[in-house]
Amino acid sequence: MYPRVSQGRRLMGVTIDWLACYAISLGFFAGSGSFVDRVPEARIPVLILFFAQYLISIALGGASFGHRLVGLKVVRFSDGQASTPLQALIRTLLLMPIVTAITFDENGRGINERLSNTVLVKSR
Repeated sequence: MYPRVSQGRRLMGVTIDWLACYAISLGFFAGSGSFVDRVPEARIPVLILFFAQYLISIALGGASFGHRLVGLKVVRFSDGQASTPLQALIRTLLLMPIVTAITFDENGRGINERLSNTVLVKSR
């Protein structure tokens, strides 16, 4: 069994990812004007960018930008090896409706982890 990763670390990792995507969306996709004028234009681009960066980084490197900063990585639950691209896709799709990521079982795994057969572990 894998040691549990604290909910604080999980939340910090996803928050870092979200804020990075939000900053990029505001800078490149939200047009010009004041901050208040640009925020509504960044709503859809931030979701698309978050989805893409999370999927690609998990599929290719096993950890998103935020995961790396807080010392986490995603592995297969069954054998501890790197997750497959299909598992990364399932995990990412189920992360988008955030309720699946914050509903935990007795092992500390969210619905997105159980259905993708992955687990978030410490990388250090």
